Amino acid sequence: MYYDKRIRINRWINVSQVRLVASDGTMVGVKPIQEALQMARNAGLDLVEIAPQAAPPVCKIMDFSKYLYEKDKQERENRKKQKVGMLKEIRMNTRIAQHDLDTKIKHISEFLRAQDKVRVTVVFKGRENQHRDIGERILQDVVAKLTEVGTQEGRFSLAGNRMSVMISPKPVSKAGVKAEARPAVQPPQTPQAPGAPAA
Repeated sequence: MYYDKRIRINRWINVSQVRLVASDGTMVGVKPIQEALQMARNAGLDLVEIAPQAAPPVCKIMDFSKYLYEKDKQERENRKKQKVGMLKEIRMNTRIAQHDLDTKIKHISEFLRAQDKVRVTVVFKGRENQHRDIGERILQDVVAKLTEVGTQEGRFSLAGNRMSVMISPKPVSKAGVKAEARPAVQPPQTPQAPGAPAA
């Protein structure tokens, strides 16, 4: 847990008067700073400045340690909700069968849909180094089949016995997500008369 030095409490609130809020949220009104501090001390709590830009500043009587804990907890939860894309790597060789290639492309598509970047690498072994064009064709095929969910970053890179390409996820359209989430509208059904045969 951290202490936010921008939040002034107790004796660090150097103003003559404040608009005071009680610990239960009740608006007490404008009070001299010394009276507000005494009320906080009597309650065994802190006087915390919650709206310094107001005139006079708004202060609340509260447990400052508990306030910091709740604030820290909320910020940690917010960070969890912000999905940070990771970098995944998929490797293959030049002799990969079409079925295996399709499976790897499916996995890459899943990573991209999860907003992760993917580095696709073809590894050359032995005499395969003399046929780099095969690796290039494989990467071109992968990129072509993922155009709906990903975008190629830069050119193919060659390092030692490896040829790679980076594919970035396409941004998710909020409108598209909402459209998918919206249930289909069912046409109104005409009630049947009792005993009538079902259509």
